[in-house]
Amino acid sequence: MFLHVTRVAYLKEYQLRLTFDNGVIKDVDLKDELYGEIFEPLKDPNFFRQVQVNPETNTIEWPNGADFAPEFLYEIGHDVGEEAPTVGVKAT
Repeated sequence: MFLHVTRVAYLKEYQLRLTFDNGVIKDVDLKDELYGEIFEPLKDPNFFRQVQVNPETNTIEWPNGADFAPEFLYEIGHDVGEEAPTVGVKAT
C-alpha cells in the first residue's frame, strides 16, 4: 500500500498529528526514532516544530532534509479518526 501524508500538525514535544491520503488521521511520537546524524537536529524542539509536508515526496520533512517514510509513520501511529468527507452545498 502506497500512502501519502497530506497534512501535519505539531502537537507537543516530539508528537505530530498526521493526515494520510486515505483520510485516516494518526498521532505519532517520534521521540524514540530520532537516532542517526540526520535526525540529531530534530532533538531541538524548536527545529522539530519546523516540520512540513513535502509535496514532491508526499511525506513529512524538516529543513535539513530529514524525513520518514509514510508507511512507517502509518504503522507506528495511533488512530485518531478519519477526516469528514467534503460535501458540496447546493444553493437554493
